[in-house]
Amino acid sequence: MTVTENSQQDGRTADNGVDVEALLGAREVLKGAPEAAQFTWRATSTWTHGVHSTSSIENYFGLGEEQHHKTRTTFDIDHPEVFAAPDNGITPIEFLLVGLAGCLTAGVASVAQNRGIQLRSVEATVEGEHDIRGILGADPDVRNGFNDVKVTFHIDADASKQEIEALVAQSQKRSAVFDALTNPTNVSVEVA
Repeated sequence: MTVTENSQQDGRTADNGVDVEALLGAREVLKGAPEAAQFTWRATSTWTHGVHSTSSIENYFGLGEEQHHKTRTTFDIDHPEVFAAPDNGITPIEFLLVGLAGCLTAGVASVAQNRGIQLRSVEATVEGEHDIRGILGADPDVRNGFNDVKVTFHIDADASKQEIEALVAQSQKRSAVFDALTNPTNVSVEVA
């Protein structure tokens, strides 16, 4: 018996704002059309001054054609004053934390909806331990990225602690950002 069948038998329903039927329907359609499931996400970054840049996201490729978000989203990226910068935005590595928190939180909401668990509140705190000697070139044996990342959830829901832990575990299992951070990903950098 699947978890979905359990939640239906238990008579539990939830309204967490996630259209699970549409997601499950899309999953079934894409099983038979794997070429449509090939997406290319894009971000464009434009240098402003110093270490300040502006990145924007507007379009992407998916379902076999170009797609557009409803609005163009722009992010300021900079470094804090302790790095001799004007602090016009968050650092690039902090965006990884934002992405991970957002992806896992969305997953919790989706899984809870599918399992008939009503959420009252979900908060994820993501911390990344970072020895900046690596990016500064002060010690060649120190890596440039995070040494450790810790995610802590505070979830208030109509569910037991075990059910909440299962929500988080399933979210982690399906998270694209968690996967990209914990498994090697091929990244190429070129000059056009």
